[in-house]
Amino acid sequence: MNRWGLLATGLTIIAVGGAVVLILIPPPKAPVGNSGTGDSAPTTTAATTQPAGIADLITVNTPAPGSSVSSTTLSVEGSARGSWYFEAVFPVEVRNSSGGVIAQGQGQAQSDWMTEDFVTFKATLTYPAQPHGSHGMLVLKNDNPSGDPARQKEVDIPIVFN
Repeated sequence: MNRWGLLATGLTIIAVGGAVVLILIPPPKAPVGNSGTGDSAPTTTAATTQPAGIADLITVNTPAPGSSVSSTTLSVEGSARGSWYFEAVFPVEVRNSSGGVIAQGQGQAQSDWMTEDFVTFKATLTYPAQPHGSHGMLVLKNDNPSGDPARQKEVDIPIVFN
């Protein structure tokens, strides 16, 4: 084989190898909302008026990232793919400005969850009064009965207690 043939073969192997790597290694996921848990203010941009979530898995319509919420009760609404649920529920938490869990509950499917389509959900969490203007986090986790950390997914939505 001449050197042009070897060069073409080498470039083909490199191109195919690069394509395989791009296909097999997923891109990193961007965090939703503020990734910290302290009293840092959530980022306020035009995007905060959009629903939070993980593309193609879960969308949280209420509350929006950075929303001012009641200091004792939080209503959550949105939709998630059936695979996010197990037995029609998934875990939901509210964390205070220190990152401590102050409420735990469940997002409840509002219709048949045994589908790959989106299913609407609702959750209401009640927690002790929080200081006015303090920041917290709403955390929605996929129900992961396997316990496998590689299958765990969550959406963190910054909130402000009023």
